[in-house]
Amino acid sequence: MAIAKAERLMNLALCLLGTRRPLSKRELRSSIEAYLEAFGPGNGGGAGTGAALRSGAVTSGGDESFNRMFERDKEDLRELGLIIETVDMLDGDTGYLARRDSNRLPAITLDAAEAAALGLAAKVWQQARLAGAASGALQKLRAAGMPLADADPYESPGALEPRIAAHEAAFEPLMLAARDRRPVVFDYRKSNAARPEQRHVEPWTLEFCRGHWYLAGWDRDRGAERVFRLSRITGKVRSRAAAFTAPVPDHVTVRETVESWAGENATATARIKLRAGHGYPLRAKALTTHALTDGWDELEVPYGHGLDAWLVEFGPDVIVLEPAELRADVIERLRAVAKG
Repeated sequence: MAIAKAERLMNLALCLLGTRRPLSKRELRSSIEAYLEAFGPGNGGGAGTGAALRSGAVTSGGDESFNRMFERDKEDLRELGLIIETVDMLDGDTGYLARRDSNRLPAITLDAAEAAALGLAAKVWQQARLAGAASGALQKLRAAGMPLADADPYESPGALEPRIAAHEAAFEPLMLAARDRRPVVFDYRKSNAARPEQRHVEPWTLEFCRGHWYLAGWDRDRGAERVFRLSRITGKVRSRAAAFTAPVPDHVTVRETVESWAGENATATARIKLRAGHGYPLRAKALTTHALTDGWDELEVPYGHGLDAWLVEFGPDVIVLEPAELRADVIERLRAVAKG
């Protein structure tokens, strides 16, 4: 059904773009095979052909069904960006056409820095699906005369090339759902939970931060914005054919949220013991580090919201010394995991 609709929309768009004069609904109905097969040519359309005529379905009800489908198709094309004009014709009918000059994209101009940035961005993706799209886009820009080939400083074999991997199975379905504005359902295991729980989310954006992919969106169950780490999503991501219930904000604070979990916005400090040779992300954030004699190091780290959840991820390699409330929170989280 999805393929049939896409083909019907494509044929309607080509018909509207290819005409030199406005076409009425009746003319479009008799010119596009999908309409003809489903509803016949309509009144005044000549001898009937197609499945609808063979079944005797060319009635006033068929005309109403065609009108509803045509209006939906027209609005779908407009949402996709096609500019469709309506014209009052001499016979009193309404005509439709899409002028080529109104639907032609303006010329693309990039300076050397912008071209280099696009070339760098295209090299980031590892996934075959995204790599193909990025490569095709660069080829089109080069064919249009953009200075990508000469201005790309990353072509030499010895140059460092950035890579952002997305190994989580949830990445692609969430990316598509965020693009298409479709709600999703998935099972999510929090760091302090023994078992995952189902979440109903309206996905807004995906962002890579601190070596992990995160999803930001509207959690319908909690009625609030939430951020989810993709590596904690278990099972399949299932999309739903429904509209969003919450507005999508212009700016989503994924990075700020993740940094607050890690104590980036902390106003206090905590003392922890960290096993020697372990916990390098913690060491990178440490304010002071002192080597102990028993194979452990003592660190002073920023203490803010979410630090307990981050420390639990290091398991037996971390011992909280103070403050007491942080130590209690970490022990509580560990006990919750142990109960599972």
